[in-house]
Amino acid sequence: MTHYSLANRNSKMSAFGTVFAPEMSLARYDQGQWSATEFVSSDSLNLHPGAHVLHYSSTCFEGLKAFKHEDGSINIFRMEQNIARLIQSSELLSLPPVNAGQLKLMILDIVKRYAADVPQPPGSMYIRPTHIGTEASIGKAAAPSSTSLLYVLLSPVGDYFASGSKPLRLLLADETRCASHMGMVKSGGNYASALQPILKARQSVQADQVLFCPGGDVQETGAANFLLIDGNEIITKSLDSSFLHGITRHSILTLARDRGMTVSERALSVDELLERAQKPGAEAALSGTAAVLTSVGTLIHDGKEYTVGDGEAGPITNALRQALNDIQWGKAADTHGWLTKVC
Repeated sequence: MTHYSLANRNSKMSAFGTVFAPEMSLARYDQGQWSATEFVSSDSLNLHPGAHVLHYSSTCFEGLKAFKHEDGSINIFRMEQNIARLIQSSELLSLPPVNAGQLKLMILDIVKRYAADVPQPPGSMYIRPTHIGTEASIGKAAAPSSTSLLYVLLSPVGDYFASGSKPLRLLLADETRCASHMGMVKSGGNYASALQPILKARQSVQADQVLFCPGGDVQETGAANFLLIDGNEIITKSLDSSFLHGITRHSILTLARDRGMTVSERALSVDELLERAQKPGAEAALSGTAAVLTSVGTLIHDGKEYTVGDGEAGPITNALRQALNDIQWGKAADTHGWLTKVC
């Protein structure tokens, strides 16, 4: 692990998510209550080898960002929504209940503590609240952990597209990313279950990601929501328990409506996707915290490649990404109240 310091604040950033602030905020749940928050070293955790999280995957997390504006203020994007989703994930995993007020202060206080280290745009401070079950009991495969840890890591990150971006290649797979009733949980196990299909797709057809389409129903990739843009319409799967309810997804759809676009949240079949994607001017993209909106240029299905539109990053995708970046960076009015000023 590498710590970030003032000395390298202006130097080239390391790979996304590999550099950390030297401290994190942490609270413990035991005997039905949360401890006071502490600032502790971020280089290690003290866990029993029999901790529930290590055997039964009682873990969930969030990813959000803090941005430095031209006036020097630090602003966190959609913190309340990320806190609400972590509370939901904790409930669905039967982890101890998260105190929303305490978690909010944990995030604000650690970001304020390292406010001087928040990079200038297009960089940001990535924030990773994490909740894990810690009870030492390997006999609790069918019971929840009675104790847990909640901590907030910080990782300064640079421009996701610093080395240039090119439209992604997606393999359409007739399989599920994770258990259908757990898709809306932001849990490590869901990402682990998608890893082998992704690695196989990279090796077999040089795909960047897998678009999971069980039974021909277009859902999401291993780490991002999927959007199809056809003219003035943006199409994405309607929310249910089978896939992650992305906060960036919601933000992009809101901005699309602001632009007068038709937003269709509904079932999208593989057949309809492939038909629409080949139309002139069609665009497709993946949405997520890291890259905001990443263009998709090629879809691979049953051994055949389908070019999305002209295969390049489309103007609507670029415009929506820029519109969201402008709000995050303080270059456009925050008309939806998405930013929380830290200091």
